[in-house]
Amino acid sequence: MNDFNKANMNELINIVGKKLGVSPEQLKAELESGKFDSALKNMKPADEAKFNTILNNPKMLEQFMSTPQAKALYQKLTGEG
Repeated sequence: MNDFNKANMNELINIVGKKLGVSPEQLKAELESGKFDSALKNMKPADEAKFNTILNNPKMLEQFMSTPQAKALYQKLTGEG
């Protein structure tokens, strides 16, 4: 996550919060506390399990965020590229 800085994270939290119908502050608080209630409430159980596996493994999370798909999703969500 070399180029994924704090400004990028805040922008992504704002965008995801809007898509989930949750305030950015609430989403950020949930993420910082390790709770993902807003993000998980509409996921299928299998997807939720995969999501939690990635989040609980820093190396796996960094590997995931560096994939072309994750970068493309970030660009799509932020309107960059």
